[in-house]
Amino acid sequence: MDTAHPAAVAARTAMNAVAAADRDAWLACYADDAVLHDPVGGSPLDPEGAGMRGRDALERFWQQAIAANQVSFDVAAVHAAGSEAAVVATVTTRFPHGAVATYDGVFVYTVDDDRRIVSLRAYWDVQSLLSSLGAAPASAAGAAG
Repeated sequence: MDTAHPAAVAARTAMNAVAAADRDAWLACYADDAVLHDPVGGSPLDPEGAGMRGRDALERFWQQAIAANQVSFDVAAVHAAGSEAAVVATVTTRFPHGAVATYDGVFVYTVDDDRRIVSLRAYWDVQSLLSSLGAAPASAAGAAG
């Protein structure tokens, strides 16, 4: 596991900020024009699957998918090369109404020359998660960080 690679550091920093419920630290990990695909292919928060681009979209994602929930990550592996790191992790989210959802995913972070995240492409099964929550509201989708 290459934990010193810039993209790996950015990925872990972003995930740690989510786990600590630190919005400002999480936002600081991202470039102003970053694109977030969490998950790739779309979700209730990104129905077109085009990704959420820019600071305003990131702030909305935080508010809708992260702010009210407790999120933890169990990182199994980090594979870094070039300007990217692929993180293999299990995500556990505890929702305010008491439900707990756990899913496995691969999260591909790309950083710029300033070591800020310009792209996050999260691969996990949103339909499986929503089904396990009994068709939970849109705020249940996504939280990779």
